Amino acid sequence: MITAIILAAGDSKRMGHPKMLLPWGNKSVLTHVVYVFHQAGLDNIFIITGGARKRVENDVSHLNVKTIYNQDFAKGEMLSSLQCGIRAIPNWTQGILIGLGDQPQVQAESVRRVCEVFLETQSNIVVPSYQMRRGHPWLVARPLWDKLLQMTAPNSPRDFLNSHHDEIQYVDVDDPGVLADLDTPNDYKRWKP
Repeated sequence: MITAIILAAGDSKRMGHPKMLLPWGNKSVLTHVVYVFHQAGLDNIFIITGGARKRVENDVSHLNVKTIYNQDFAKGEMLSSLQCGIRAIPNWTQGILIGLGDQPQVQAESVRRVCEVFLETQSNIVVPSYQMRRGHPWLVARPLWDKLLQMTAPNSPRDFLNSHHDEIQYVDVDDPGVLADLDTPNDYKRWKP
């Protein structure tokens, strides 16, 4: 019923090298994100690739995931990767959980809670919130996918959430990881286990 889309197509320009492939414990950043999603009970996971495509695909080849190449990744827009994922997901999917490939700090319990609230409430949008700030991964229901597919740059998923704020069901989580991703070497040093 829920399919996860993990956005991992970025160029990692601020980091200087593919951040999803950096070590995170005994895994890479990206494989740890997949591990967290699996721990949360998600079995249907799509990873959207772009920059460092072959290396990313190789990194996750041993995992139970599907990879999809976003040929428009170089435009640097998260929206195109999300749209690429929406077009590829199975027809039976009722909700898409949108995660970031550079967010290994998020806890499985936070991911699980977002999914549970969606299944309990059937809200169109479910977003984790830490200290009154919204984060990732967030979930969007099928009735709104066309709205996302119709969006064009420079609009972003954030703009989508802002324009549908009245449809958001927030889930309070005790997890600062929902707010943090790894954009710079300093981010990586600060969060690295």
